[in-house]
Amino acid sequence: MTEAPLISVVIPCYNEQGNLRPLVTSISEALEPLKIGYEIVITDDCSKDDSWSVLQKLAADYPTVCAQRLVRNSGQSAALWAGINAARGRYIATLDADLQNDPKDLPKFLEAIKANECDCVCGSRIDKRKQGDNFVRQMSSKIANGVRNWITRETVTDSGCCYRLFKRECVANLKFFKGMHRFFPTLFKIDGYRVTEIPVNHQLRLSGVSNYGVWNRLFASSYDLFAVRWMQKRMFRFQIKEQVNFPEPTEKNL
Repeated sequence: MTEAPLISVVIPCYNEQGNLRPLVTSISEALEPLKIGYEIVITDDCSKDDSWSVLQKLAADYPTVCAQRLVRNSGQSAALWAGINAARGRYIATLDADLQNDPKDLPKFLEAIKANECDCVCGSRIDKRKQGDNFVRQMSSKIANGVRNWITRETVTDSGCCYRLFKRECVANLKFFKGMHRFFPTLFKIDGYRVTEIPVNHQLRLSGVSNYGVWNRLFASSYDLFAVRWMQKRMFRFQIKEQVNFPEPTEKNL
């Protein structure tokens, strides 16, 4: 592909060999009818199973699949950020590789970002979680959402859901840190971007096991929460009103 696509679907992957082919197939089936340019960027976080072999075969079968592999296991945030940096689309969609995020919702995200004239659309699984998650996962997510919203003074109903669609400029000024994917909506708002939510489907995991448990949801992001709160209080935005004798922006000095 030579022309930049309209949308890049970015997916971090760790030990998801059984889900990758049905995932790519489902994404293609959701986007092909829209007649738009798209790419599927999948980053293998140094999986221990045959995920990389599957991705190599998928890239050979699907011209839209762009696959890359990290040198060492670096975590979900790193794999997601590597995919975002490699993406070329005007819009970037992020979702998990386990097929619990339903690719059929992708057109709904595109409709929502245009209809609401916003910069980012976040998925909310609140209405669907009871169908796919056990009690422990439901409660850990509920508590985690409550704590994050309390500290950051947010109103995001499902901050743990990584199913999102946003304009690529939303991430242009972000600095990578471990765990940042959990705070994208808040980080975008700090930079002045508009964020909204839509309900999304939540499916049962059909293959593999979850790599993120209660510890990850409740405790691993504690330090990050206070760092994000600090950024909310201390960071500010400014705009240049007029300039004289400045050169026109070029690809070299942007």
